[in-house]
Amino acid sequence: MVIETGKNPNSFTLRDQKGRDLAVSDLKKCFKLLSFHPLAWTEISSGQMKDLEYNYGRFEALNTVSLGISVDPVPAKRAWSEDLQLEKLKILSDFYPLGFAARMMGVFIESEGFSGRANILLDERGEVIWTEEYDISELPDIARVLQVIEDFRR
Repeated sequence: MVIETGKNPNSFTLRDQKGRDLAVSDLKKCFKLLSFHPLAWTEISSGQMKDLEYNYGRFEALNTVSLGISVDPVPAKRAWSEDLQLEKLKILSDFYPLGFAARMMGVFIESEGFSGRANILLDERGEVIWTEEYDISELPDIARVLQVIEDFRR
């Protein structure tokens, strides 16, 4: 079950595709979109990350940092990021301990060993203000995600 709104999971650190630590709590004064995807190198997850990259400027205009997160290790994230030609989007490795952030957010699927597909929006304080889960085979509607953020920003 996905994390409830009002919770504050803002204190975790994961490595990005370049092997750099990123502490979500360091992203102050902005919204954070945690976009969980099951695994790299899959068609739907690739589309999900391309949508985030393509709309990076729109997220910035809404003072929101979007982050892709899956259990893949950093070297796989790096190669996948290069293959997708991601230039701005940070994709984070939730590899060790396996699914730490996904478990915290309530989206880890124990029987599969990876996260479900979900978007979780944190406000400036790091509190969950919106969540949406998707079927593994469903590409999140990026227009809806942006509209939700815009509505919160008003």
